[in-house]
Amino acid sequence: MASVEQERAQPLGRGLVLLLAVTCGASVASLYYVQPLLDTLAHAFDVSDGTAGLLVTAAQVGYLVGLVLLVPLGDLLERRSLISRVLALSAATLAACAAAPSFAVLAAVLVAVGLTSTVAQVVVPLSSSLAAPHERGQVVGTVMSGLLMGILLARTLSGLLAEIGGWRLVFAVPAVALLLLSVLLWRRLPVVPPTETLRYPQLLASVARLVRDERQLAQRMLMGALHMAGFSALWTAIAFLLAREPYGYGDGTIGLFGLAGLVGAMVAPMAGRLADRGHGHLANTGFLLAIVLSWGLLELGGTSLVALLAGIVLFDLGVQGAQISNQSAVYALRPEARSRITTAYMTSVFVGAVIGSAAAAAIYAASGWDGVCALGAGMALAGLGFWLLVARPAAARAAAATVRQ
Repeated sequence: MASVEQERAQPLGRGLVLLLAVTCGASVASLYYVQPLLDTLAHAFDVSDGTAGLLVTAAQVGYLVGLVLLVPLGDLLERRSLISRVLALSAATLAACAAAPSFAVLAAVLVAVGLTSTVAQVVVPLSSSLAAPHERGQVVGTVMSGLLMGILLARTLSGLLAEIGGWRLVFAVPAVALLLLSVLLWRRLPVVPPTETLRYPQLLASVARLVRDERQLAQRMLMGALHMAGFSALWTAIAFLLAREPYGYGDGTIGLFGLAGLVGAMVAPMAGRLADRGHGHLANTGFLLAIVLSWGLLELGGTSLVALLAGIVLFDLGVQGAQISNQSAVYALRPEARSRITTAYMTSVFVGAVIGSAAAAAIYAASGWDGVCALGAGMALAGLGFWLLVARPAAARAAAATVRQ
């Protein structure tokens, strides 16, 4: 069985790295296209706002199922074929959304959209495996920046396409794009042999064993969940803040605030380069401090637009940098199990996001923006404290033990 490391004497070509980044962004964006369309879809299918909101839930359920059942296949199957075929299937699900004749059909197909959009989480560990050791962090950071931009720009693209040609066009255009990417990746990617010969049920069971056996993975999962809980809390509550006094913005203006998060996406390759140069622990400490400080600015942002924008930029910079630091660290633990590591890590991140979103909505209703900022600052301090007192010393001991061997 060929090694997943594929240790390359030559770096990956920039064109292929950018293609992988675009693929990640385009595939994960499928999960978010429906969010700005809820009011339009409620009217189109004559359902209530609450019922329309189930479309978002359907896509999220599919995504969680994909993380658990599809992503581990990256260790079991040849990945060029797996990625190309799932992208083609994702294109088909988006086309089915564009042609959906009823609300029930659209909801059912969105489950499949969410499931197939997890192909992005197969691409990320693949990029780590294909990269030469000295460039691995930078490559993962670049590919992750594409994924993050896809998340941030999906809502903007959705609104633009809906304005041009209606909600069905929002699904039709990305369907064509994903089909083209499927063909391009089939032609450009090398054949990447599987790294495991386990049966599928054994493969899924091995994810839990990885979490049990790799303490650093479990620690990074906890930190990743805390980061994403804060991220979801911010972006859930900020819509309420901006829609009311002293801001009173409309939906279109509120959507533009997501563009401030692009600064955070830009920092991802830098975080990867720092990890490549052996500065990952120091960089992670800096990113976690940035998250803590950002909540102070965000608190002031309740009445100050400048402070709010500065807080968003600093927060996203810290969160995205910390996530890249986490992924660079966990991918180094078991090179032959990177897809399963992705399943474990991203599942914890997803659960954190769901908890953060629900908590923010409840706390905003009870205590307003101040309460949400207190929640976010508390989670940020918990993450920083856990890193300084538990995870960083453990990582340092593990590194020292490796050197002695």
